[in-house]
Amino acid sequence: MPWLTHKNVGGGKFFTNMDNAPSKKPMKFGVKILLNLLAMALIGVLLLWLGTLWLDVWTDHGEYREVPDVRRMAYEDAVQRLEKDGFVVELSDSVYDNSAAPGMVVEQNPKVNTKVKHARTVYLTVNAFAPRSVTLPALTDMSLRQARSILEGLGVKNIEVREVPSEYQDLVLNVTRDGHRLMPGARIPTTGTVVIEVGAGMLENEGDSLALDTNDIDFLDLN
Repeated sequence: MPWLTHKNVGGGKFFTNMDNAPSKKPMKFGVKILLNLLAMALIGVLLLWLGTLWLDVWTDHGEYREVPDVRRMAYEDAVQRLEKDGFVVELSDSVYDNSAAPGMVVEQNPKVNTKVKHARTVYLTVNAFAPRSVTLPALTDMSLRQARSILEGLGVKNIEVREVPSEYQDLVLNVTRDGHRLMPGARIPTTGTVVIEVGAGMLENEGDSLALDTNDIDFLDLN
């Protein structure tokens, strides 16, 4: 049944039908969801744009700097030079070179004149004040090849081999340095010369015995 209402017009009653009165239709639920999704997408795009803009400013996007040459400089001077140019410095390694001054930068990474971003880390290698030393392991009673491989793995490069009379060929009998026998656990510099004494594969008087036997054969032939 339609709803009726009345109004007083000119002293009389006038009835109207409320079903024909204009009214706001409620927004559909699906439309609300769509509008919310669009709003969220716009906010996400805006935040992404702002983040990219901030990142470009923070990292100096598009701006590069050349790494200066700090080799052959004292480590402290090299650090001051690099930090002044906006780089971060880290000491990566040390080596020993008797032709370079102690504490001098001998290598850098990235290389000289490499174009990098601001605040890039530059790794420096400096010349040590003394040769690096290592602990000598037990090397006797093993093959020459094994002993040499172990020493080279420790960083010892100056290795000499000396044969001594022994029936065990290429078996390590002693390890010496500067004429002194080295025992396992001794500390040796990697730049020093290590002598490995190995068996020659014959006894000391074996050659004399062989020569004597030959002379005996010749003597028997003469008789």
